[in-house]
Amino acid sequence: MLDTMTVTKTASALCGAALVLLLGNWVASGIYHVAFDGTQSYVVDTGEADSEPIETVEIDFATLLAAAEVDKGGRLFRQCSACHKLDNGANGTGPHLFNIVNRPKGSVAAFGYSASLAAMEGDWSPENLSAFIENPREYVPGTSMSYSGMRKIEDRANLIAYLDSLSN
Repeated sequence: MLDTMTVTKTASALCGAALVLLLGNWVASGIYHVAFDGTQSYVVDTGEADSEPIETVEIDFATLLAAAEVDKGGRLFRQCSACHKLDNGANGTGPHLFNIVNRPKGSVAAFGYSASLAAMEGDWSPENLSAFIENPREYVPGTSMSYSGMRKIEDRANLIAYLDSLSN
């Protein structure tokens, strides 16, 4: 049976264990705590300051687009097909992508664009499409497009070549 004395002993044991734990933490902090003033006692020379900066090579997107593989772009379009259709006028969650290359931004009349995308001017040139596909939220802040982006520039070139080939 559970009586008052058992409950009192159990509560006392739990409080005692918590007290021992707190006192142990306090003693350990006092022993092992070291004040750090932010100065480094020893600096390891890695030689990075002596090395020359690495040159980055800028890749011309037009050259990549000319060498793009349309069939690879077709396989990459599967990521887009969840929200976009290729048929003219057939919108999905996103606007249709028929004849998207060099089409004016926000020009599908039957689609409700986000305010930030609808306010953009210009055309979807291959370079603009590439920048948008790379990171939609950075290219158009406030866009409702939930796609996280396609990082590899070669993949973006293949996808844009595929979309462009459908309109020809």
